Amino acid sequence: MEDNKKTTAAAQPVIDSKIPEGPVAEKWTNYKAHQKLVNPANKRRLDIIVVGTGLAGASAASTLAEMGFNVLNFCIQDSPRRAHSIAAQGGINAAKNYQNDGDSVYRLFYDTVKGGDYRAREANVYRLAEVSNNIIDQCVAQGVPFAREYGGLLANRSFGGAQVSRTFYAKGQTGQQLLLGAYSSLNRQIQLGKVKSYNRYEMHDVVIIDGRARGIIAKNLVTGEFERFAAHAVVIATGGYGNTYFLSTNAMGCNCSAAMACYRKGAYFANPAYVQIHPTCIPVHGDKQSKLTLMSESLRNDGRIWVPKKLEDAKKLQAGTIKGSDIPEEDRDYYLERRYPAFGNLVPRDVASRAAKERCDKGFGVNNTGLAVFLDFSEAINRLGIDVVRQRYGNLFDMYEEITDVNPGELAGEVFQYILNYVIEGEQKHFTDPYKEMLFESLLEPIRPQMARYSERAEQCQEMARERKKSQKASRRKNVKVAKGYEDERDSNDIVASNHDDVSVANDNVTSTYDNVESVGNDVSFATFMSIYEHQDKGGFDT
Repeated sequence: MEDNKKTTAAAQPVIDSKIPEGPVAEKWTNYKAHQKLVNPANKRRLDIIVVGTGLAGASAASTLAEMGFNVLNFCIQDSPRRAHSIAAQGGINAAKNYQNDGDSVYRLFYDTVKGGDYRAREANVYRLAEVSNNIIDQCVAQGVPFAREYGGLLANRSFGGAQVSRTFYAKGQTGQQLLLGAYSSLNRQIQLGKVKSYNRYEMHDVVIIDGRARGIIAKNLVTGEFERFAAHAVVIATGGYGNTYFLSTNAMGCNCSAAMACYRKGAYFANPAYVQIHPTCIPVHGDKQSKLTLMSESLRNDGRIWVPKKLEDAKKLQAGTIKGSDIPEEDRDYYLERRYPAFGNLVPRDVASRAAKERCDKGFGVNNTGLAVFLDFSEAINRLGIDVVRQRYGNLFDMYEEITDVNPGELAGEVFQYILNYVIEGEQKHFTDPYKEMLFESLLEPIRPQMARYSERAEQCQEMARERKKSQKASRRKNVKVAKGYEDERDSNDIVASNHDDVSVANDNVTSTYDNVESVGNDVSFATFMSIYEHQDKGGFDT
């Protein structure tokens, strides 16, 4: 029994998250105090590849260049400013405690861990809370135009999952303004020659030497050529895999190809089920949509979420016979305020999303699909005035009106609640075999018919290839007979004629094979997924 236990333990891969030892609040502080350093002269000899130019990639590239390293920065878009970070809206949290409402580094740490359903790495979250104040100062120094109070001080607003006001924001365009700040810092390093920028390049593979990433193979999307790049280290900052799920708010260019290339080379896949369900998004309008539009969670500051109390009112709303404004106040169910009075409409995202789904599943959803709830600003408009509300959320209101043709300042706005926003890295863990099977079964089920067609076509191609080989061998044997003159002239002519017939048949088979290959090429995405699935059958996706 002991031998079996030892064998099982030895078979488990060792996962090292590189988190330092010690108490949570001191781990990274102690590490920084004792870490090995590289002197400036040696930094100039070291090359680092950074793949991605979003907030993470652009910040990493510019910071490493500022430290003295030589950086090669890659992005799939035509400009780093096209990164998906531009879609972030609500704001960025920091424990500045400007409002004197009891905020602290520990409270920000606790709220973040709780908002992540206790699945995040606590030491890393604490380090994030520690440096949050410095991040705000750096962004201001880079020129990010955060909202300010009348006297010029930086403004704060509330956000989901917190009872304090700690969110710094730039109207509903925080991601765009932060990205422009990081982009300006990156451009400075490009001008100084410390960063080489490669736009319109897609990473296809990572080069591993002695167990370490030492370079990448990238495709030039302008010329179509594959190029190789070497470095002493590789940083992957290419975003998440939210588009694995249907109707994500991610851009369609977020294809997870770089992360999958790393996985195929042995990188551990951390907690793939750890995805974020965002509670505010413009509702579904039909079955022809490929993605949805995110609406900032900051709307829950002044907006109140509700559904009708009466099922018959919900049915009328779904049928379009009445509007939300036709339902009197006493017949509205502000279910988040009713269930969670301490947080109200500012509960964490997962809580708000599950609560909305529960109401919709019970039949109280609004919209013609029954898969939406109301986010009402009438109380805030009466309290603050429409001008103040529009000053806070003007661009979000304009976006909503442009897409839905409804002015949310006049009517209760419908907000769909069950849409993927982005993927967050979770703690490293092993999944049991039943979990892996369940995960892959759920992902594969929608495309099984096309996978079956792919397998059938692949078999047909293989059969055609075998027939072609046989035909070629027969042709070669007959050619040898003709060349050596083993038959008389008449028989030789017959053989030559037969040979030409066989060559014609072989050419027909070749053409048919290419037709099948082209047909399979149309299903290339399913072929790629099949290769991943086969890899999983052989022991892939261990984590």
